[in-house]
Amino acid sequence: MKTRLRPLLALSLATAALLSAAAAQAQGWQPKGPIRLVAVFPPGGSVDQVARILQPALQQQLGQTVIVDNKGGASGTIGAGVVASSAPDGSTFAVVFDTHGVNPALFPNLPYDTRRDLPPVALIGTSAMVLSTFADSPYKSFADVVAAAKGKGVSYGSIGNGSLGHLAMTLLAKSHSFDLQHVPYRGGGPLMNDAVAGHVPLAIGSVFVTKPHVDSKRLRALVVTTDKRSPQMPEVPTLAESGFAGFNAPAWWAVLAPAKTPPEIIQRMNEEINKALKNPEVAGKLAAQGITLTPGTAPQAQAFIEGQMDTWAKVVKANNIKPD
Repeated sequence: MKTRLRPLLALSLATAALLSAAAAQAQGWQPKGPIRLVAVFPPGGSVDQVARILQPALQQQLGQTVIVDNKGGASGTIGAGVVASSAPDGSTFAVVFDTHGVNPALFPNLPYDTRRDLPPVALIGTSAMVLSTFADSPYKSFADVVAAAKGKGVSYGSIGNGSLGHLAMTLLAKSHSFDLQHVPYRGGGPLMNDAVAGHVPLAIGSVFVTKPHVDSKRLRALVVTTDKRSPQMPEVPTLAESGFAGFNAPAWWAVLAPAKTPPEIIQRMNEEINKALKNPEVAGKLAAQGITLTPGTAPQAQAFIEGQMDTWAKVVKANNIKPD
């Protein structure tokens, strides 16, 4: 009996030694050069802001230089492609926006496989999108919008074809048989300029881009797209409260790694990001961006992102939506 147990004991000891070595490797993880956070949109936008808020906290925690590298273009696919083709050694990570969950359906010939080549490290947080109208608009509530949309139809602007705002409003209108006509803009700045001036009756945008104009009384917020009210705009009702039970279309931000990055490095980076999110200064700055933090594991981030891909792929296909 003892003879039989010896091989099993040896195997158990070997396995424990390997696990201990892997843990030690993750704790002693020191890339050869700086750690790059590739922000997949240009400077000034929310992705860039999230990366730059995380950068100093991660640098201090890891004791390693962390830099933000903006690689914008093509709805975030250029930056994502850079990271997908990077060495899986823990020196490069992507900071992405919700367009990452739409792009596989919107761009059928991406040079990478979104699910296979960019494993999630952490979900940073989510944010409501806000449907708003100009100050002198006849629409005082979302019920007024629905009534008009079931008549002659109503136009709304978003930050572009295939944006989450565009897809969310398309899903809402198609599933409840009213007519919302999309007007694509090239970013939040041009959209807000036209919305404030009344050149477009409605605008769908993030809390970050919309709230300053609501606070200044130049826009009126009608409804948010999440299933819970936004902490930054608690007076604005949700679509669920407005008669559309179960509707939930949040904006979101996440950190991804290149494929084949060792699991222990992904776990370590996940732990460091979650630690950073508990830092009051980091949390406060992200909250000021309209972001509700969602710390969790890498598998939880993966489940969320893949669910977003599945949801919006159906909307893109059913409505034959094409990129700008």
